[in-house]
Amino acid sequence: MACTYTQPMSPKHRFVREVMMNESQFWTVIENAWATTPALQAFQQEVLGTMASQAKKTAFEEKYAEVEPYIPDEQVFIQAINDQLDTLSAEDLLAFDRILERKLYDIDRKDVHRYTDGSDDGFLYCRGFIVAMGETFYNAVDNTPSHAMFDWDCEALTYISSHVYEEKFGEIPCSDISRESFSNASGWQMD
Repeated sequence: MACTYTQPMSPKHRFVREVMMNESQFWTVIENAWATTPALQAFQQEVLGTMASQAKKTAFEEKYAEVEPYIPDEQVFIQAINDQLDTLSAEDLLAFDRILERKLYDIDRKDVHRYTDGSDDGFLYCRGFIVAMGETFYNAVDNTPSHAMFDWDCEALTYISSHVYEEKFGEIPCSDISRESFSNASGWQMD
């Protein structure tokens, strides 16, 4: 375990564990889950392929129009994330949750909602799908919301880290933002 002194040091030389979780590692956890099965890998690649053209997006949406759950092997995908989170320290798990919350908050915007639709909870779950698809898809939707998929969701991802934290360490500390829909005031300002 890597330790560092806090600054300024007290006479008792308090030690603080370094938080290792960062945004790069956050996305690695997501990508590792996609690598769990060939079906998951293929599905993620199909979704990424929808960004190439509207025709590919339309064909994808038609192909999966009657499929539930939206993500094949979704339980395997979520379990793979859960298993990785279960190995983290309280500090790293909290850091993962804060990154997830920030990602969901940052795309809590009217321009994204236009392409995903969804009620309060539905829009949160649609944003969960955007994050679940990985960094490339997330960044694409963040920059060009029309890449988002209409009414596709991944509810299980939206609170996964807070649930693991509470199971392992008790109540999760409050943060300064909310992942809930319509809480990013700047994303919902009138045109």
